[in-house]
Amino acid sequence: MLTRGATTRRALAGIGLALLLLVGATMPAAAHRADPGAGCPPDQPDCSVWDDEPGNPGGGGNDGGGGDDGGGDGGGGSGTCQWDGRTVPCYDEVLGWFSSSDGCYYKLAEPQAEAPEGQQWYVKTCNGGADVGNQTVVLLDDPPAGFGAPPDPEELARRALASISLLPARLKVAPRKNIGPGLVGLPVWMWATAGKNYFGPIYADESDRGLTVYIEAKVDQIVWDMGNGKKVTCYGPGTEYKATGARAGATSPDCGYDEGYPKADTYEVTATTHWTVNWWTNSDATRRVIPQTRRSGIVPIQINELQVVTR
Repeated sequence: MLTRGATTRRALAGIGLALLLLVGATMPAAAHRADPGAGCPPDQPDCSVWDDEPGNPGGGGNDGGGGDDGGGDGGGGSGTCQWDGRTVPCYDEVLGWFSSSDGCYYKLAEPQAEAPEGQQWYVKTCNGGADVGNQTVVLLDDPPAGFGAPPDPEELARRALASISLLPARLKVAPRKNIGPGLVGLPVWMWATAGKNYFGPIYADESDRGLTVYIEAKVDQIVWDMGNGKKVTCYGPGTEYKATGARAGATSPDCGYDEGYPKADTYEVTATTHWTVNWWTNSDATRRVIPQTRRSGIVPIQINELQVVTR
């Protein structure tokens, strides 16, 4: 059973939240970008560190952000190979196939000169393809190691992934620290900017020698770290708080820290979006997955004690 004092405090708390957020709605928006040096994770320079007000999006990013790297080799081939400390494509449309046994590319000479039965002429480019100006034509009994290797579908999937931008969510919270503090024990609303590059789905494809790989990237969930050891998992961008809305002063319908902070302090809220990148090929409809994550910057939230005046 609630005591009269407790009932009064709860009523005042609800009024307090509505008033605090109403003030936030009536003050002019102070949209600005926060200092990226303070809020970005060290391995993700494009984390789009924002306060909880709208702003222009930051640069696109293709790094893994805590998940698998979405980068590609930049060459036109099936996988990547190594030679003399360098990464080279295992296949090049001009040079042919790379042989790790001697660091040279081999391509069938066209047209083929007359050759003994069972032998073929190959154009040979050595030093990991760097000796383009010093090519030779060699007669071989058998194709060199690695010659004729088919495209690697997973490598094509990663190249397709590298062509799109999976952006970290732009975070917003209510109450807003830059407008006014929240109160202990009151619900907190969290939401993020909706949009294709923030939540998907995004589609891309990559082709090589008749093989085409298709990808579909979309966010499965966004995990909010409330800065006090508590985490909240949401399955969408959430709902924007409106001080004059039907749920003003109540909990968020889909993404909120409902019980609120237990003590007064300034907390740093962050979030990680978990992307699923499905890929399949034009010859195999089986879907495979490349998981990705993107981490957002820090949004501070200030929480004060509720002061109750009694007479």
